[in-house]
Amino acid sequence: MRKSEKREKIIAILDELFPKPDVPLDHTDPFSLLIAVLLSAQCTDERVNTVTPALFKKANTPKKMAKLSREQIYKIIKPCGLGPQKSKAIKKLSEILVHEYDENVPQEIELLEKLPGVGHKTASVVVSQAFNVPAFPVDTHIHRCAQRWGLTSGRNVNTTERDLKKFFPIEQWNKLHIQIIMYARSYCPARGCFRLECPICTTCYPKRKSKFKHKKP
Repeated sequence: MRKSEKREKIIAILDELFPKPDVPLDHTDPFSLLIAVLLSAQCTDERVNTVTPALFKKANTPKKMAKLSREQIYKIIKPCGLGPQKSKAIKKLSEILVHEYDENVPQEIELLEKLPGVGHKTASVVVSQAFNVPAFPVDTHIHRCAQRWGLTSGRNVNTTERDLKKFFPIEQWNKLHIQIIMYARSYCPARGCFRLECPICTTCYPKRKSKFKHKKP
């Protein structure tokens, strides 16, 4: 199958199944999205969504969050895991946003990555979904599917991000990021398919009969 044909088929399937994908993390503004994405590290979106209402009820702005103690933040976010690190990062980044950015979340990936607890993936999600800046955040779901669909060598998430940006049109990156995550959870899960069952895998490899072996991110 030609590269262009594969791209068209993948996009068509994703658009049919998830025509208007939305960020699975509940948020109301760039700050609440930033905190939610930070909390989602090694935690499910569902759990984050049960925790953030209580957190944002106490502090829904950087200034209010900065006034909370690490212990107050930790008490609320503990169910998300990595509580000590995350509570420290949330308080510190809130203080930075107050003192250096007039309480505004930066729109540049490079500036976001300088904030405590904010890595490249988190920064990419925030700029793409809060500010509509083209980015292609790669999590384990996207890394897995990109390998199964033959879109990357899969050596690491950085390689996968680079390969996906080359494969898909830039104007569709932000939408595709959410679509692939939603597709992976529903149709191409970690413990299933292996390029044998789901619509995209079977479209890309109709004759494949053995399970695909992944490379870890």
